[in-house]
Amino acid sequence: MRLQNKTIVTLIAEGVEDLEYYVPLMRLQEEGAKVLSAGMDLKPVKGKNGLVITPDVTIESLKADDIYGLILPGGWAPDKIRRYDVVKNLVREINNANKIIGIICHGGSIAISAGIIKQGQRATGSVGIKDDLVNAGAVWADEAAFREGNQVWGRVVADIPDFNRELVKALVEG
Repeated sequence: MRLQNKTIVTLIAEGVEDLEYYVPLMRLQEEGAKVLSAGMDLKPVKGKNGLVITPDVTIESLKADDIYGLILPGGWAPDKIRRYDVVKNLVREINNANKIIGIICHGGSIAISAGIIKQGQRATGSVGIKDDLVNAGAVWADEAAFREGNQVWGRVVADIPDFNRELVKALVEG
């Protein structure tokens, strides 16, 4: 229970990658974390593979000071919510506070839009956003998962076990 009383938020929208949402959620719950799902509104969303998720809170209602860590799962959801200032501002605030942000698969597109990619930093994700990450200044790393500063990067669904290990380690270290 190394993350007891810590609030971790996962940003979701229609088309979120179900496994990149549920598996980290369950792993963090095993550590005692309170994991909240945050959407643009409180309407249930259907994951990319058909599972339905009901947001606990709206993204707009969140305050970076109340969040211990953030997860940006992939799927089609990142492309939908990366367009909203409330999303980009929250991600920037959490990053600027040096809090842990877990970014997997297409979740990196939110990081790009929020402007939190530093020139020359390592990043990974779905090969579908490789060019976008490189164009944002990142150095592409074809690795399952790793930590780069306060950001934990994961490639794809198959790499969730590695992503979870890196994410939990980073969150426990604070």
